[in-house]
Order: sequence, then structure tokens, then C-alpha cells
Amino acid sequence: MNLQPVLENETVKLLPLKEEDFEALYQVASDPLIWEQHPNKDRYKREVFQTFFEGAMASKGAFKIIDKNSGNIIGNTRFYDFNELDKRILIGYTFYGRAYWGSTYNPQVKKLMLDYAFQFADKVFFHIGAQNIRSQKAIERLGATKVREINIAYHGEPEKLNFEYVIEKQNWTNRKPAIPERG
Repeated sequence: MNLQPVLENETVKLLPLKEEDFEALYQVASDPLIWEQHPNKDRYKREVFQTFFEGAMASKGAFKIIDKNSGNIIGNTRFYDFNELDKRILIGYTFYGRAYWGSTYNPQVKKLMLDYAFQFADKVFFHIGAQNIRSQKAIERLGATKVREINIAYHGEPEKLNFEYVIEKQNWTNRKPAIPERG
């Protein structure tokens, strides 16, 4: 499985994250309100975001999310921990500029990623901070089910309580509500 394919629809494009994307992505990430429900509430600070970015680069599965209408970077996400034997992968570390919250952007990005991942995996997992109600609700709207609580240490950061969610391939392919294709 290629962890950094180019994925796109009419509204968004996911491109492999590159070192030279740091400044543009940090401009989005530097808003403290993005991180208010996140386990690491200081990620808006440049030095803390630098650690996050280094983890994204090390994962070799990170993307910049581009709004095709403006051409601007609007956020970040990644594939990680692909287990070919167990046919499972994780999607996460996703964030968007606040102007894109509550829109069709996140569901469209997740649809692109899930449709791609389910070509190789039977289960897709998500780790979401225990206090991140906004992201928990968003992933539940896509049909994910909470399966456990787990302490996760993000790259270069201490362990924090997360909820683990899963979407199984048969549930994704048989889902009734359509994910919006356009913004």
C-alpha cells in the first residue's frame, strides 16, 4: 500500500506533505482554538508544532489538504501504522483551519481516504483525544464505533488518553447515508 497517494475529488486534493510545506501548514495550525479540545493544547506554538510536523514527516503517510477552489493548504491528515498481515491501518492527526469546520471538507477527505484504504485493509482505526468531542462526533457521523480507551504517546509528546474508533470495510461499503461529494 502506498501511504501517500494523490487523492482528490472536485473540492479537495490530498498531496504528500513535504518539508517545504511547514510554513504554510503552520499558518493554519497557529490558531489556538484549533487545539482547544486536543490532548496537546499547545500545538499552536511554533516549537510544539515543529515536533508534530517532524512526526508527520517521519510517518511517511502525511498529507497536506488543499482546497481546490483557493489552492490553499487548509489542513493536514495522515495514514499510519499499516499492518498488511492484519489488514488494518490508522487515519489521524487530522486538523483543519476553523473556516473549514462544520463543512463538507472533513467528510470528503475521510471518504477519499477510507475508499482508498479499504482497497488494502479490512479495518480502519482512529485515535481521538478523550476531550476532543468535536472530532469524536465527526467520526461517529461517518459510522465509526468506539472500541476502547487507550493511552497514546504522540511523536515526541507524553502519553494522553485517547478513544479508539473503528470502521470496518463491510460497514463502509454498505453504508446508507452518502458522504457529500461537493463543498
